Amino acid sequence: MTVVYSLKNVVKERLIDGVGFRLVVPEIQISAQENIALVGHSGCGKSTLLDMLALILRPDSSDEFDLHPVGGDNHDLGKLWQRDKQSKLSQIRKQHIGYVLQSGGLLPYLTVRENIELPRKLLKLPDDDSIDSISRVLGIDRQLDKLPGLLSAGERQRAAFARALSHRPSILIADEPTSALDPITAQKIMAVVMEVIRGLKITLITASHDWAHVYKMELRTLKQEAEAIEDGKVYQSRFTD
Repeated sequence: MTVVYSLKNVVKERLIDGVGFRLVVPEIQISAQENIALVGHSGCGKSTLLDMLALILRPDSSDEFDLHPVGGDNHDLGKLWQRDKQSKLSQIRKQHIGYVLQSGGLLPYLTVRENIELPRKLLKLPDDDSIDSISRVLGIDRQLDKLPGLLSAGERQRAAFARALSHRPSILIADEPTSALDPITAQKIMAVVMEVIRGLKITLITASHDWAHVYKMELRTLKQEAEAIEDGKVYQSRFTD
């Protein structure tokens, strides 16, 4: 199976309320069509790692940070960040990655259809039945002409997934996408999403603080360990295979 992400000694440091935070990834490999979960408590670095994988957040250092999306070229992301190749990183992100935020992130002044169309318009993809097709599968085809504010929380997250998948990316990244939903709605949405990504042969990387939820979805988990170092002045979190 093709390795999509290959990370070695990737580090990101931040200062939070006067205490240093250091995220360390000694070594991780993620293969095409794998379903991966980052599991850990709030503040352990799950969102930070997802943002780096989504090419939104720059790592401070890395020995290896490669991306080889299915159907695309191999990219040395570490070197692209070092050379500040923002336009190249943006193009890779737009073409190969779909990202679902915890809040959904739909633009409130656009209709549901217009929100879902955004990735395709940015890539100048031709109009076809992609929007109607993905909306039917996710059960929001009757909501396309509404503004997001008129939808339920569950419908907004379905629309967020539809937007992230509308351009057929090879990688879907989701940051605790159902944490604001009741357990039954969350389970129904993720069951449909898992069917879609398996059908499209997409790699899924998601974050969750709910071990039971991850277990039910049969996701491979990345282990997270935390410790205080430098006399308690730095909180270090590590994710490993």
